Amino acid sequence: MEDRELQALTEKLSKELFGLPFMHKAVFNPRLKTTGGRYLLKSHNIEINKRYLEQLGYEELIGIIKHELCHYHLHLAGRGYKHRDADFRALLKKVEAPRFCGQLPEKVAKRTSRKIIVYECTVCKTAYTRRRNMDLSKYVCGKCRGKLRKIKEVLSET
Repeated sequence: MEDRELQALTEKLSKELFGLPFMHKAVFNPRLKTTGGRYLLKSHNIEINKRYLEQLGYEELIGIIKHELCHYHLHLAGRGYKHRDADFRALLKKVEAPRFCGQLPEKVAKRTSRKIIVYECTVCKTAYTRRRNMDLSKYVCGKCRGKLRKIKEVLSET
């Protein structure tokens, strides 16, 4: 799907669901990383993350467009367009738009396995587990002030 197809789809959904025209631009923004889309307050344009279409499909894209159109139409009407506003939540329900977009499979895969590092005090043998590496020249045991040493690094499933 290209930007012009996204523009046409956004205009169609706006007319069908809201009964109002979409008079600005809808484009794919390859720089979006953590969100499915965004509505820009100053330009009134909508930007969509193309990876959501590629990884989660057409239905997810339509949900994201509906969500952003809710921001768009409420903002232009001078009503509550923010996520916490009652007007926004009511309109989301009316047009059956999702409040949040789904998680990308690539993000879920990154979160499922995490590195755990085990350190041990050389004096009292107390074990410490951490997710990040520690600078062993700066840190000592919290119980006896003894030196720490790295025991092992394990990949854990969460």
